[in-house]
Amino acid sequence: MKLLLVTDAWHPQVNGVVTTLVELVDGLRERGHEVEVIEPSGFRRFPCPGYREIELSWRPGAEVARRLDAAGADAIHIATEGPLGMAARRHCLRRKLAFTTAFHTRFPDILAKALHVPTSWGYAWFRRFHEASSGVMVPSDGMRRLLEAYRFRRLRAWSHGVDLRLFAPSTDSELDLPRPIFLYVGRVSYEKNLEAFLELDLPGSKIVYGVGPLEAVLRRQYPQVHWRGVVPRTELPVIYSAADVFVFPSRSETFGLVMLEAMACGTPVAAYPVAGPLDVVGDSRGGVLHEDLRVAALRALELPREGARARALQFDWSSVCDQFVGLLVPAHRHARLTTSAGRARENDLSSAPVA
Repeated sequence: MKLLLVTDAWHPQVNGVVTTLVELVDGLRERGHEVEVIEPSGFRRFPCPGYREIELSWRPGAEVARRLDAAGADAIHIATEGPLGMAARRHCLRRKLAFTTAFHTRFPDILAKALHVPTSWGYAWFRRFHEASSGVMVPSDGMRRLLEAYRFRRLRAWSHGVDLRLFAPSTDSELDLPRPIFLYVGRVSYEKNLEAFLELDLPGSKIVYGVGPLEAVLRRQYPQVHWRGVVPRTELPVIYSAADVFVFPSRSETFGLVMLEAMACGTPVAAYPVAGPLDVVGDSRGGVLHEDLRVAALRALELPREGARARALQFDWSSVCDQFVGLLVPAHRHARLTTSAGRARENDLSSAPVA
């Protein structure tokens, strides 16, 4: 099978969406699928307003159309709702090509906080974007229920996974700070609710790895926190393993990949009982979910590290890739989509309309 993947999120961006898509592409190629990626590096770009670390493509329509026509792909997946995703959606509708989409990030919530506009406005726009999709992939039950409440249709469950070969407990880990060590890894941005972690009265040390639009402000407000910026991904297993608890303060996640990475290294998670943590941690021994984040963090200290690792083992990328392939649709009417296992599905646009 040849897949054309369109995404506004790609290297050198550092976030969970990029990680998920890169590992997905690697996994599909390992299974013998041909994957072509349309991503921002081949286009003129400009900094995203309010989030300069992310660059958006400038007027990509003509080139996206040319590459879509030239690809002759069996399936098309539009992973993001940015300029590249919008250009691909527009051309697919013009050519009457079926495609799938995914809901990776709760941008309506981010926009509501950053621009002080009603959350419903953002979800209405995003609903219109995804309405033409033959299937909208969502990573958790909590996210599916939220989108259903905003009247999204054709939602399909597609869980995410963690690279269990990279993320594993390390015995050589040492951060040389007073214990216990409470760790956060991720974007330092509006939607992460990071202040809820930074304000906690906790023993030991707090460490933050990550950058984002709020970093300078929060560094000044919380000088007692150890701010470590960004490190190569290959160094994260040692960092996760050295922490006693991974604190995840966000209330607006679609999934929360960093929680899986921490648990894969044996570090229990403390988080709120909301969509994302409820799906990743759930009622397992991988962490503690509580409306009082301090209670969750202190209780997580008591959990055995083996329980966190055991929970992460349930999110292997092998099954995630197979699930993704099963949700794709043939791009052309009356085509057949053949997987590496030799299975094929007829394209039934009557049950999966593209417009």
